[in-house]
Amino acid sequence: MKVALIGDIHANLPALEAVLTHIERLGIKKFWNVGDFVGYGPFPDEVVQMLRKDDRILSILGNYDSKALKFKKKRDKWRKSKHPDKYLAFEWAYENLSKKNRKYLRFLSKEMRMKVRGHRILLTHGSPASDEEHLYPDTPEKRLRELAKMVKADIIIVGHSHQPFVRQVDDVWFINTGSVGRPDDGDPRACYAVLRFQGNEFTVQHHRVEYDVERTVAAIQEHKLPEAFAQMFIQGRNLDYFLPGIGDEEEIEEE
Repeated sequence: MKVALIGDIHANLPALEAVLTHIERLGIKKFWNVGDFVGYGPFPDEVVQMLRKDDRILSILGNYDSKALKFKKKRDKWRKSKHPDKYLAFEWAYENLSKKNRKYLRFLSKEMRMKVRGHRILLTHGSPASDEEHLYPDTPEKRLRELAKMVKADIIIVGHSHQPFVRQVDDVWFINTGSVGRPDDGDPRACYAVLRFQGNEFTVQHHRVEYDVERTVAAIQEHKLPEAFAQMFIQGRNLDYFLPGIGDEEEIEEE
C-alpha cells in the first residue's frame, strides 16, 4: 500500500497538476493532504476545486485556509495591522474563492486520525499542539518528544514549515510532506512524499518535481499581484525573505 502525502499547495495550480501527474505515474491511488490550499498563488479557486472533486484525496484544513476564510470579518483590523502585501494575499485568496469552495473549506477538520496496518496515524497541519507551529528538520528532539506525548500516534504527518523531513523520536515518526506549491528551502521544485506500507513496516520517500513556474508567474503578473509573490515561487523562499523585517507570513493572529 502506497499513499501520497501532499500539502501547502498555496494556490499554485501548475505545481499541483505536475505533482498529481507524477503520483499517477507511480500508480498511487490514495492521497492525504495536510492543508493550505490557498495563499499567495494566483489560482485559489482552481486548486480547491481540483482537490474537492477528487475522491481519492483526503484533506484537512491548513492555517492559511482558516485565516483566508476569516478575511471578511478581519478586513478592517488587518488593513491596519498587516503589511500591505500580506493583506492583499488574504484578500486575493478570499475574493477569488467561490461560495461553494469556501463552504467546502469551512467544513474540513483541522486534523484527521486513522489506523493503517496497525500504525496509528495523525494528520495535522502544523503540529499536534497548534496549526501555527512550524516543525523543521532541526526542531529540537526535546520538542518533538513533548509533542509525541500529547497524542496517541505512531506516525505524525505535518506540513506548514514547507521543509521536508522524516524524524524519529523514540517510537514516534514525524513526517513533513514538504510544499507542493511554495517550497521554502531554496529549491523551487514542487515537493511531496510517498508513504509505503509493507507488512508491518513502512518507508518514506520525498520527491521533487519540476513544473511550469513561468505559468504561475505569468498569472501573478496578469492579476497585478506583487512581484514579491512571483519571486517566492521562482526562488523557493517565503515572503519574509524578500520583505525582511515584517515577520513570518504565518504569524499567530489574535482572535
